Amino acid sequence: MIIIDHWLIWTIVTILVLNTVSALITVFHRPRNIVTTWAWILVLLLLPVVGFLIYAFFGRGIAQEKIFSIGNQEHVGLKQLNKIAADDRNNDRKSSRSDETYYARHVISFFNRTEETPLTRHNEIELFYDGKKKFERLFEDMKKAKETIHVEYYAFIKSEIGQEFLDILTEKAKQGLEVRLLYDPWGSGGQNKKWLKQLSDAGGQVLPFITSKNVIYKTRLNYHLHRKLTIIDGTAGWIGGFNVGDQYVGESKKFGYWRDSHIRVKGTATLLMQERFFQDWNASIDRKTKPLVFENKYFPADRFNENTNLPIQIVTDGPDSRQEILKDGFIDMIINAKKSIWIQTPYLIPDDPMFTALTIASRSGVDVRIMVPCMPDHPFIFRATQYYSNLLTQFGIKIYTYDKGFLHAKTSIIDDKICSVGSMNHDFRSYSLNFEANAFIYDSKIARKVRRSFEHDMEDSTLLTQDIIDHQGVWMHFKQRFSRLLSPIL
Repeated sequence: MIIIDHWLIWTIVTILVLNTVSALITVFHRPRNIVTTWAWILVLLLLPVVGFLIYAFFGRGIAQEKIFSIGNQEHVGLKQLNKIAADDRNNDRKSSRSDETYYARHVISFFNRTEETPLTRHNEIELFYDGKKKFERLFEDMKKAKETIHVEYYAFIKSEIGQEFLDILTEKAKQGLEVRLLYDPWGSGGQNKKWLKQLSDAGGQVLPFITSKNVIYKTRLNYHLHRKLTIIDGTAGWIGGFNVGDQYVGESKKFGYWRDSHIRVKGTATLLMQERFFQDWNASIDRKTKPLVFENKYFPADRFNENTNLPIQIVTDGPDSRQEILKDGFIDMIINAKKSIWIQTPYLIPDDPMFTALTIASRSGVDVRIMVPCMPDHPFIFRATQYYSNLLTQFGIKIYTYDKGFLHAKTSIIDDKICSVGSMNHDFRSYSLNFEANAFIYDSKIARKVRRSFEHDMEDSTLLTQDIIDHQGVWMHFKQRFSRLLSPIL
């Protein structure tokens, strides 16, 4: 009995030692964020053997073969977009110091230099905060389409609203239009191929995003297409936070009213959305499928109202880039803010640079307000969000919890001069792992409209106070702190 116990102890000790050495080698074999490094060490040490299985799917870097590197895809319409932008600069001499584009010149230049996304001016937009109204207007656009409909969503779910969406796409494909749908299988529930076959049978084209291919072999499970784009006839583009599913139109008992933000763009910014779709599509096709190439019908630069002057940049980001473009752009805006920074995000898990930028802004007298949900859709992420909400409150940042339903909006307003609407959350996943898309609008009138929607939401929100934090309890604070330790890999 003593001998058996002796060997059992030595076996356990050997496994733990090997597990520890392997964990250190595994985590440190390539450069990564130090916070993420420690989070993975924690997982690998606390979950011997099992932790390595988790790491195999969620911790390894994305495969770097050329077809996966979306950034290496040809910029199909960029030449034409740059020409339009250059013509605008030559013809428009109104860029005085009162112009929001002058105020935001640093971030505009940053995005253009790092992501090759020129500033577009000939635009008109509509703002949507309610899912039913958004889809009603989107379906109107789709039904009026004459040539092409390109759709790209993280979640395209088999549901009542999803079926209505798919029926319209199918009908337009039967009419002879070019209809293409790109989706993320993970976000869409994984059951879509059979359901979406009705569209391909009608002549449309359906593709899962490239990260769904060879998921096990290429360990791409942790990388998702999080963009929400629809481009119709190359002239009307939709971008924002709404996915396709019944919960996004408030038909979920769990979440209740779904508060989100989306915009409809009519103008040259639509061409940037089209160009993004082309890159994502061409990266996802197989070798037998011909890639999309430039044609005037896809990039109809002559169909826009030249009298409009609404400056917009469409900025995209993803793990195919070595830089965290969207996050760095937000930091640029935050550190240059003079009066106010108002943010809505469902997940508030800032990394160290973002946390520092927000707290420095607050301590400098800038009015920093952040609105988050009052309920979870992911338990660990929600507790980590609570942790950072409590911590940021200590630095004078006003945190509001939205009580009317689930807040999924990803909006920002800087000094009432710049606003952003898109798919990027303020967490590690959006900063580093997801493929995101945001519209940056440099116009005080639009920024004030988005601000008013924030003020309206404040009426349905609770301001986080120290008294509320103190009454959360010891067990709740433990869960928040533990979730925060895992936040870099959630």
